[in-house]
Amino acid sequence: MKRILAAVALAATLGAASATPIFNLHYLPGTSLQAQLGFQAAAARWSAALRDNVSIDLTVGFNSLGGNILGQAGSTDTLYSYETFRAALAADASSAVDRLAGAHLPAGKTFDMLINRTADSPFGPGSATPYVDRNGNDNNASVRVSNAEAKALGLTPLAQTLPGCIGDCDAFIQFNSDFNFDFNPDDGVAGNAFDFIGVASHEIGHALGFVSGVDVLDYNAPPYRGPYNDYEFVYVYGLDMFRYSSLSAANGVIDWSADNRSKYFSLNGGATRGPQFATGSIFGDGDQASHWRDNLNIGIMDPTVGYGERLLIRPMDLIALDAIGWDLQIQQVPTPGTLALLLAGLAALGPNRRRDAITGR
Repeated sequence: MKRILAAVALAATLGAASATPIFNLHYLPGTSLQAQLGFQAAAARWSAALRDNVSIDLTVGFNSLGGNILGQAGSTDTLYSYETFRAALAADASSAVDRLAGAHLPAGKTFDMLINRTADSPFGPGSATPYVDRNGNDNNASVRVSNAEAKALGLTPLAQTLPGCIGDCDAFIQFNSDFNFDFNPDDGVAGNAFDFIGVASHEIGHALGFVSGVDVLDYNAPPYRGPYNDYEFVYVYGLDMFRYSSLSAANGVIDWSADNRSKYFSLNGGATRGPQFATGSIFGDGDQASHWRDNLNIGIMDPTVGYGERLLIRPMDLIALDAIGWDLQIQQVPTPGTLALLLAGLAALGPNRRRDAITGR
């Protein structure tokens, strides 16, 4: 494949002393100049919001994908011990969000979780009834971290690639050229088109670590697949450490189950309900768990987009990334009022690798 490279950063506009992520974009052949500029604009949005001095390699393309998928992303990741992950979060803490989140993570080398649909469920193989898993096996002692997020945490993941990537990559992002896209949302998004830069920003958000391993459980559960034992699900991601439900909070554990009960983001061990997460495309609400819940207008990481809808990175997207290890530009830090709303209950409203897809509606 011919390699075309663009590096995107906003250090020049934010000032020489301000570090930002550098996105190295590798384009698949056939990616139009218009699409390339759209990817660069999306990457620049995240560079403007974050201040981690890291380099992120993305392979991107604009090809026919069929169906109703606007875009899809696959990320490389690394499995770390929970102890290593928690120590990295503590060392990287630089905000009120970081300190609150870190103070409520379980101490020690393991964490407990609410899980279901496993072969070794006490309610019977594959049972949908959630149970508390406290066995301390690999799934309780490991956290999977996207390689881009690992870099932000000061960890050093091994270089990896994915099928379709040009060389080593942190993520592979494709867009469906079968759809009509608007490449300039600044003057509004056409009523018969989708916001290309917004959808690209969404997919990059997954590469940065907005991922839930619940999608792996959801996909690999009976009657369609499995069941697998709970210790085989070593797919708890960094963001999952802040995923709770009323039932899990009552038991003092995260919620890593695949069902349609409400799951929410919480910085203080589930005591306060933040915005809701999607709950799974098969056994949940119909959307991959690696998103906010749909139709609540929470942020760029919502699972669907409508014609003519402009997508923007919003405070809750930034708070979530802040909690998992990214540092925010000073001007992007949520205001005390925004954080207070979150803490008061804002919007209370082997297994396969997960891939993301944002869909049109």
